[in-house]
Amino acid sequence: MVISNASFYPKKLKYFADWKLLLFLVLFMDVKLGIKVAAIVLAYILQFNLKFGFSFKNSRLPLFYPLAIAIALFNWLIGMNYGYLNYDLVLLTAIGFWILCILAMHQVKLSVEQHDTETIHRTLVLFFILNAAFSLANLAVIIFKTGYIDPYTYQGEHQKYFIGTGDYIKGLTFDTSTTNSVLNAFGVFYFLDKKNMPMLFLCMIIMLLTGSNFINIILLVLLTGIFIFRSSRDQKSLITACMMFMIVFMVKVSPQNYMYAHEVIKNNFFPQPIHTVPPPRELPYITLRADSTLTPNERKQKHAIQYLDSVYVVKHPEVLKKTPANAPLKTPAGRIYMPIPNINTTPYQHVAETTAYQKQLLVFIGEHKRALPLAGAEKEIHKPGKEIGLLQTIGFLRAHPFKILTGDGAGNFSSKLAYRVGGMDFAGGYPQKLTYLSPDFLSNHLDVYLNFFSKKSDYHSLINNPGSVYDQLLSEYGLIGVAGFLVWYLGYFLKHYLKLTYGIPIILLLLAVLFIDYWFEQLSILLLFELFLLLNIKESSTNKTPVYAN
Repeated sequence: MVISNASFYPKKLKYFADWKLLLFLVLFMDVKLGIKVAAIVLAYILQFNLKFGFSFKNSRLPLFYPLAIAIALFNWLIGMNYGYLNYDLVLLTAIGFWILCILAMHQVKLSVEQHDTETIHRTLVLFFILNAAFSLANLAVIIFKTGYIDPYTYQGEHQKYFIGTGDYIKGLTFDTSTTNSVLNAFGVFYFLDKKNMPMLFLCMIIMLLTGSNFINIILLVLLTGIFIFRSSRDQKSLITACMMFMIVFMVKVSPQNYMYAHEVIKNNFFPQPIHTVPPPRELPYITLRADSTLTPNERKQKHAIQYLDSVYVVKHPEVLKKTPANAPLKTPAGRIYMPIPNINTTPYQHVAETTAYQKQLLVFIGEHKRALPLAGAEKEIHKPGKEIGLLQTIGFLRAHPFKILTGDGAGNFSSKLAYRVGGMDFAGGYPQKLTYLSPDFLSNHLDVYLNFFSKKSDYHSLINNPGSVYDQLLSEYGLIGVAGFLVWYLGYFLKHYLKLTYGIPIILLLLAVLFIDYWFEQLSILLLFELFLLLNIKESSTNKTPVYAN
């Protein structure tokens, strides 16, 4: 069993887990910023401690956080923006995010210091069980709504679910499915190290249900590396089982997801010359085929058949009266068959109409057309948005060499904050009277986002979203910010690399994940990352026997 029955005796329940930490994780991981702030306030009421212990030698917390605040203030001073109230509030908001990062990690650090590793382990087990329960509840709701046991292949309701079913598996955080996927990927490495098969498989299943192709690929690569270089015989068996889960999910549960991932990789990294698409295989009856798949002559035949059938029914009404509505259907040869949904009909096709959100983006494009070289020009772009965004950042710093060291300033070029304060409801609400839209952000990363996400949903993928932590640090905090992240954040953990076991693949996963969103401002996965790394360092300090064995 995952949890011993003996541990549930009333006298032991209090010490079974760190309940304050579990409550803090549940609340702070919630997508709503107000709930995150409430979680911080509650945590410090229950455990007040402001001894952060920042120092250049053996700092208790990463110095990267105060460095980011210092760079933001420096840019504010040299940019002489202190007379502009709207940007002053942007700066305070940016500093507020960094302070929340410090306060949250401090609480996690206190918990790891004050409790034994087994108590923290049981707390993490409870957290992932709760998250799995919420995730499975998300799936159950979809199954109930669609009536399909496998909604990943359900094409009804204009393909509302189908390949995008995983987007609705948000779990305990109510955040994006990508967040849920990353959290469970962390859990896969942690429980693999512990050889906890039930929890390992639970995290693996929930991660697969989110349908994140990017996380699946990264996880597959890292598990392969662990299998070859750092695993015992038992762990090799567990890794093999996890890979089988992935294959079954891709082949049986959501084959369209695999095809989509394959097409995205092929089109973006291995473009092929355009060839004429061969005509689709003919269906048994021409009347069951969509008009778009028919030649002009076939359309005429279809209309003629439908007309003749209608005339026949009008002239022979007794046919309808004699045939009960629930009578079995027969082929012309007399073979009984069960009717199946015709996926070529309108309810089973993706809605091609412009959504309300896209209309909002198009209106914004129309109002700022001159400042949007990509979206305003309506040109066909054949590069991924990530690549374009990185090139924009490099080009901007080349054109403004005095900003290379400390960047363009918080909220001015590439961050979730820049989207939020722009007043477009991209990343949470913001008072319209206090909105701030930087020209550098507008003509670069926002332009890329608008260019792709104002188009059909085929373009709405991670690879076309220009946002990433690396881009944010380089563009808004400069080379000093990037160096501070490498030395005083990653270095804070990697100086213990000889002690790390599951911490190593978790770090590698994080380095990949930082390419896809502004995670410091998300205030979610990095807190769990920090908890895992702090726990791993403490475990290895008291246990000299490495968990991975060749």
